[in-house]
Amino acid sequence: MKIALLSPAGAMHRHNGLFSKNLHYAPITLTLLAALVPAELDAEVSIYDETAARIPLDLDADIVGITCVTGTCARAYKFADYFRRRGATVVLGGPHPSLLPREAKEHADSVVVGLGDRSWPRFLLDCRDGRPEAYYADDTPSTANRPLPRRELLNPKKYITLNTVEAVRGCHRNCSFCAYPKAFGHRVIPRPVREVVAEIKALRGKPVIFPDVNLLSDISYAKELFTAMIPLKKWWFGLTTSDIALDEEMLRLFKKSGCKGLLIGFESVNAASQKEMRKGFNNPSNYKNLMDKLHKHGIMVMGCFAFGSDEDGLDVFERTVRLADEVKIDLPRYAIFTPFPQTDYYRQLEDEKRIAERDWALYDVEHCVFVPKNMSKEQLEEGIRRAWKASYSIRSIFKRLDWRRPRILLFAFVYALANAGYRKYAKKFDIFDAAAMADNSDIPDEVFE
Repeated sequence: MKIALLSPAGAMHRHNGLFSKNLHYAPITLTLLAALVPAELDAEVSIYDETAARIPLDLDADIVGITCVTGTCARAYKFADYFRRRGATVVLGGPHPSLLPREAKEHADSVVVGLGDRSWPRFLLDCRDGRPEAYYADDTPSTANRPLPRRELLNPKKYITLNTVEAVRGCHRNCSFCAYPKAFGHRVIPRPVREVVAEIKALRGKPVIFPDVNLLSDISYAKELFTAMIPLKKWWFGLTTSDIALDEEMLRLFKKSGCKGLLIGFESVNAASQKEMRKGFNNPSNYKNLMDKLHKHGIMVMGCFAFGSDEDGLDVFERTVRLADEVKIDLPRYAIFTPFPQTDYYRQLEDEKRIAERDWALYDVEHCVFVPKNMSKEQLEEGIRRAWKASYSIRSIFKRLDWRRPRILLFAFVYALANAGYRKYAKKFDIFDAAAMADNSDIPDEVFE
């Protein structure tokens, strides 16, 4: 059996798009799926991540598995249709097929809904026996005793690191716009600490990336994990919430365990917008205190903001850029408050008849797909373009650099490298309009032998 695992990418994030290698770490989904292929199948497995290289159209595969989010599903569907015409059995999975499985089934032989740790191997065994089902779904109560991701199937030259490690699935928060709980459930599922530590210990090099949506979903687990990581002397990067500012013990533990960078969803300069997003635990007046604390502990921050809430006026773009400069957010990242299908936010806007765009390719968080309340769609998209360019101007990059940080020379080098990557992103932002995002003409509608 020959299995090809595909991860299509939107135009912005494709290998020839905006993201350079110094912003790009290895994905974990496909390497985990490869590891979960039952040994008795004696399968030949290949991985194609379109953020790193093109997906070949002449794949020699019996089974093609494709994962996608909402912004990449249109492209995923076109690949699925193409490879089905070539005679492959195609299965779709990931966040978007889990949100809209019936839509996905129109383009696939089977759809894996939700977490696939058990249903993916079951699908493969059913294929072997010639009886694959239309839908597969299971609730994964544990990630214990799981095989290690097959990182050797990735090209290390395409990523800043291959050391992507999953520790805890899920999030205890209930943000109005988040698709994760709608696709995969609200349960928080931590892996046994001993298994995470053993996996990290075996990795080459110092960097480790945790892609988990919130490392603080289980505080007692986080403290156990990062205590156990102290002797490993690694440098780790992950996602958390602004709650980290409230826990001095956790901050010290992050530092001791080797935390060098965090992605934090600051979301807005408006407290009222935080409430609308159900992120009231974020307090914009405390952002400077949080950044000072994290910099004091040697931690770089990618701070994410979303524009377009009903509380945002036309001044929100300039105010956000100014705040990022003043509190010295190392890497500001801007998005449009996007209503993903099946989320509470989507249903609200649907009820208000404010969903303006049904092309999923534009649900990439950088294009407006709804009718904003206090500005036009064009003003919102122009505002985010201005914010990206302002924050990644030379002036702003120098202003955000915190010279009080420990080990400032090493930090300044990493800071410059990361900011250079996003400066490239900001400078080419205008190229990717709606037409560019929706263009999948490189995938043929017919198969020519």
